[in-house]
Amino acid sequence: MGIEKNVELLTLEGLTVRLTHPDKLYFSAHTNLSKLDIVHYFLSVAPGALAGIRDRPLVLKRFVNGAKGEAFYQKRAPSNRPPWLRTATLAFPSGRTAEEVVIENTAGLIWIVNLGCIELHPHPVRSHDLDHPDELRVDLDPGPGVSWEDVRSVALEVKTLLEEVGLRGWPKTSGSRGMHVNVRIEQRWTFDEVRRAALALSREIERRVPALATSKWWKEERHGVFLDYNQNAKDRTTCAAYSVRPVPDARVSAPLHWHEVPDCQPGDFTVLTMPKRFAEVGDPHAEIDAARGSIEALLDLAAKDDVAGLGDAPWPPHFRKVEGEARRVAPSRAKSNVKRVRTRMPLVVVANSPNREAALSGLENWKNRHPEIAGLLAVDDVLVDSMRGRSSTWTRVRVNLRHVPEALRPLADFPDPNDIPTREQFTKRGPKQDD
Repeated sequence: MGIEKNVELLTLEGLTVRLTHPDKLYFSAHTNLSKLDIVHYFLSVAPGALAGIRDRPLVLKRFVNGAKGEAFYQKRAPSNRPPWLRTATLAFPSGRTAEEVVIENTAGLIWIVNLGCIELHPHPVRSHDLDHPDELRVDLDPGPGVSWEDVRSVALEVKTLLEEVGLRGWPKTSGSRGMHVNVRIEQRWTFDEVRRAALALSREIERRVPALATSKWWKEERHGVFLDYNQNAKDRTTCAAYSVRPVPDARVSAPLHWHEVPDCQPGDFTVLTMPKRFAEVGDPHAEIDAARGSIEALLDLAAKDDVAGLGDAPWPPHFRKVEGEARRVAPSRAKSNVKRVRTRMPLVVVANSPNREAALSGLENWKNRHPEIAGLLAVDDVLVDSMRGRSSTWTRVRVNLRHVPEALRPLADFPDPNDIPTREQFTKRGPKQDD
């Protein structure tokens, strides 16, 4: 290891990586972790972290100002990358292409960590075949107020269904409030077919545990744990195993054995605790590549849904409309040619911020200003949306006033805070009420 001003040179597997500003603080409060501490963490779990990203194109989610700073997405590989770093060119539904980084070794892993990539976002394909995923991803996303116990219960229901259709799921905490179950599959189906299989799985889980799970795309229709089938659409990524999440206690996305799921707690797995666990337990997902399976049974289930009249479900907004897709508009905004009285959801935007904690603080401030109304809200009346622009993210908080008598509903006010990083003019808008 050589040292120069504000730079450390790491030699890893015969390759040199420049680590700039190693003392930069990435996590404060209880952890007080620097960039160098994050590098040491990734070195301690490198075999596991590499297993989830090796030979896969990566979207770089960069926290250049630490975990509390605003992150931005970078699809295209930096031009000043080292000559030993490989890339792959992906084509997206928008028609654009991007030359993305492909990581193969520990040096490459630490090189992207130096760029602020504490979360690892691989595509579900290998670089030799960019059109056929080898991974189906089950993303369990709990709504506001949903308990961790419910998330674990839904995950175990997913395990049972996967086993029934001849597949093996590999669970991990998301590092936030949810869980992910990754499924290795044979690399012979298109993105659309894998998404179709994921949608069928989501709908079946909803049928089995309707009080706990939902496959509904629109947040105003959801309850419980949402199985986000659209994470399998082309151009979508989720954080890989061992990713560090931007939460105060520096939690990580922890791979688990299934026997650990019923009793696990997401706060048990952090940058500080994971190295010891990895040294003692190893990587619970070490054998995932040996468990490739077929999604034919899930596609048969999708065909039965078609016969039952369900058809396709909404895609993300930037995707081209497909045949058989349900109307891509929130039910509260849907127009009808039938002349009848429609119930429209009275949704009020109360906060927008690239900082999730600031947005949630804005929600609490709104509740303090309207205590009588806050007391009438159900758990699922608070909608916390993770918004994503082309290169930036922010949190939007809305409140559904459906349980509040119309005479008591407050007039729309300026969201506070109201900071949308993708378009500056949004922050200058006046009061807005969604209905």
